Amino acid sequence: MKLIFLGSSISIVWYMRHHKMVRRSYDKDQDTFRHYLLMLPCLLLALLINEKFTFLEVMWAFSLYLEAVAILPQLVLLQRTRNIDNLTGQYVLLLGAYRALYVLNWIYRYFTEENYVHWITWVSGIVQTLLYADFFYYYFQSWKNNVKLQLPA
Repeated sequence: MKLIFLGSSISIVWYMRHHKMVRRSYDKDQDTFRHYLLMLPCLLLALLINEKFTFLEVMWAFSLYLEAVAILPQLVLLQRTRNIDNLTGQYVLLLGAYRALYVLNWIYRYFTEENYVHWITWVSGIVQTLLYADFFYYYFQSWKNNVKLQLPA
């Protein structure tokens, strides 16, 4: 599954940069989220809260914290443009569902495996899933009412 996830992520980035139709849809004027405002706090949090203060453990914690908030630029852009096509809406929905299924996996493993406790992973995963919750609500409301998906401004 990780290979499928990595392969699909790489192909998405390739399409965004090189495919003529997809590349044309990018609006640089609307995409103004300052990503470093996410990276620096995640790095500081990783330096403060990690399982062991080693390079690999700090980088692992940093990647978890950053992954938890990495959807924010996309959600802000979708909210700002209010133009969410079906493919983009389904992509964001599936990204959120991917993380929500991980949470279910952690719950299952907690009850079936001895000493299965990973607080950093759990908290960052729950934060990430909660960030998607608002999008899920509006996605399912638009689906239920058979209207175009729009996020509130």
